[in-house]
Amino acid sequence: MPPSVALSALSRAELEALLVELFGEIASLKLIVAELREENARLKGLKGRPHIKPSGMEKGTEPPKPQKQEKRPVRGKVSPRVKVEEKVIGIEVPPGAVFKGHEPFLVQDLMISATATRYLRERWITPDGRTILAPLPQGTAGHFGPELRRFVLVQYHQGQSTMPRLLALLRSLGISISKRQLVRLLNENHEAFIAEAQDVLRAGLETSSWVSVDDTGARHAAKNGFCTQIGNEWFTWFRTRSSKNRMNFLDLLRAGHTDYVLNDAAYTYMRDHGLPAATIALLAASPQTRFADQPAWTAFLERLGFTALAVTPNPVRVATEAALWGSVQAHEFLCDAVILSDDAGQFNIGRHALCWVHAERLVHKLDTFNDQHRAAQTRFVA
Repeated sequence: MPPSVALSALSRAELEALLVELFGEIASLKLIVAELREENARLKGLKGRPHIKPSGMEKGTEPPKPQKQEKRPVRGKVSPRVKVEEKVIGIEVPPGAVFKGHEPFLVQDLMISATATRYLRERWITPDGRTILAPLPQGTAGHFGPELRRFVLVQYHQGQSTMPRLLALLRSLGISISKRQLVRLLNENHEAFIAEAQDVLRAGLETSSWVSVDDTGARHAAKNGFCTQIGNEWFTWFRTRSSKNRMNFLDLLRAGHTDYVLNDAAYTYMRDHGLPAATIALLAASPQTRFADQPAWTAFLERLGFTALAVTPNPVRVATEAALWGSVQAHEFLCDAVILSDDAGQFNIGRHALCWVHAERLVHKLDTFNDQHRAAQTRFVA
């Protein structure tokens, strides 16, 4: 309708026709606006409109469709993971009854009880005056046995039980223990666990063709730190430290070794990270190529005058990282193996690869402007 025509001059039928036309245009514009909002949200990486499933009440209004009667699943045979003990239960029977065998009925139960053993250790005096005392059974540490220590560790670390709750549980079972003794059970005499974890890491680094690495913020010893994970489908290892820089990661890859080594891998690292050739030659001219620990390595750099240099890149940092990487290779860790990470800078060492999950995130951030682009993005993600 031309805008010059006054609405008051229109008849009722013409006004109704105009309203119907305007209602249609408004509905069409609303649909276009909704589509543009969804497209804008998709380009920004936001979530689109949720797809809400129909309510069950809607299905209830329709007549039920005939379905094939399915057989109810039968519970499988119960197979306990412990040895089954058999006990015969008798009953008084009237005279003339005929015995028809036994009817089995399996019952599983759990028994948790406290025991206390006073060991009488033999003590002998040798002719030369030495005292010989019989040793305690293996696994006994202090006045608590190995099963109690195992129970405490499982409940605290795996069961996520708090210290007060664990203390109350032990006392309710009849264990005489103080809070300080419980803390000692959790924090002391764990050298065997630490050694085992270190052996796992060394075996994994020696034999794996690839390892995945990542770190995340973690709380340890009432301070904020970073927990680093190293592993693959065969092993997983964790360690929490106060830093997550490359030097810390290289130190973790040494798997407990403390030496610093100057070898071909170390010199290659220096060249790849921009250390001047004259500085590298100064290190290579030294007859000493292996240093026992950090003080020995730091003293070596001070003798060469590295600590007094104020240049970029920092020669102390690059040389130290190179010597750490040389130590990793000297112990035959990650030889020709691939380090798979989320592209964080501290993990870009040796043969490095980007995790496909993090690579896919970059694809989601790409802007697509036509059907061809959207199809290519969908095909890559799928």
